Amino acid sequence: MNDVILSRIAEALTWTGRYVERADATGRILDAYLHRMLEDPWRDEDVACRSLYAILGMDAGDEPVDMQRVLDQLAFDARSTGSIEGALGAARLNARSAREAVSSEMWECLNSTWHALADQRMAARRTGPYAYLELVRRRAALFFGLADSTMSRDDSWRFVVLGRSLERVDMTVRLLSVRVLDAAHAPDWPTLLSASGADEAYARVYGGFGDTPRVAEFLLLDRDFPRSALHALTTAEECLTALGRPRQDPARRPIGRMRTRLEYLDTHALEDQLPVLLRDLRQACMASADAVADRFFPYQGPVEWAQEGA
Repeated sequence: MNDVILSRIAEALTWTGRYVERADATGRILDAYLHRMLEDPWRDEDVACRSLYAILGMDAGDEPVDMQRVLDQLAFDARSTGSIEGALGAARLNARSAREAVSSEMWECLNSTWHALADQRMAARRTGPYAYLELVRRRAALFFGLADSTMSRDDSWRFVVLGRSLERVDMTVRLLSVRVLDAAHAPDWPTLLSASGADEAYARVYGGFGDTPRVAEFLLLDRDFPRSALHALTTAEECLTALGRPRQDPARRPIGRMRTRLEYLDTHALEDQLPVLLRDLRQACMASADAVADRFFPYQGPVEWAQEGA
């Protein structure tokens, strides 16, 4: 197998991990917002929807926005990898390009999920999107569970986990950035916890509901919660180390620096440092992703699967 084929497989595996994680995170965010709006019918729908667009880095435009438009663009749009359906379609294409590296069960999970989305989408228009979003969350969890239980801990597995880890940091930063930097569209702290799948884990650690800025501390600094920025950065660094990247490698260095910074951060100063910290976290992940691409995916020529860098 020549180096071009190997680099294409590595890229496909990395983006498979990223896209499945993106679909999962987007589904969790949409589900959290939908439930908050049901619990509080007086909540301004336009403001809540604009918050969703802001989290996912999309322009809501000047016209009023409702939840159906949000679902059409962020859940059901198969042409955009920023939506659930588009991300899962791109993950499926990437996995198909790396069939010799992923297990048959992983491929069947993605393929069957993709084919189930059309029926779930039609049902969602009649009865609501909850079953659709639940399917996405369950299948994403199944996919990564199968990766852990059916793949050898070799470089193929590491590229999948690396992609997932970088995407997790990015989504956590997006959630917190809207809360901290965009007060007009800011979700409340409990919504942030729910959107991260962290409400029960937070309650076990702190013995209460997530209604304080301590939520930011948990989502960034908790060592044990798998979706925290610190945990995801640590996992990404471990993958890069196992892939043979030295400490001064351009891919590993920004991740390692941010991981160390979070490890020794004074939690009392976190609130004041949060805007700069979130910016630096996102820049570090982008720099690492670019360096990974330069090092492991150096081929030239067209590719067969969807890919984008946001």
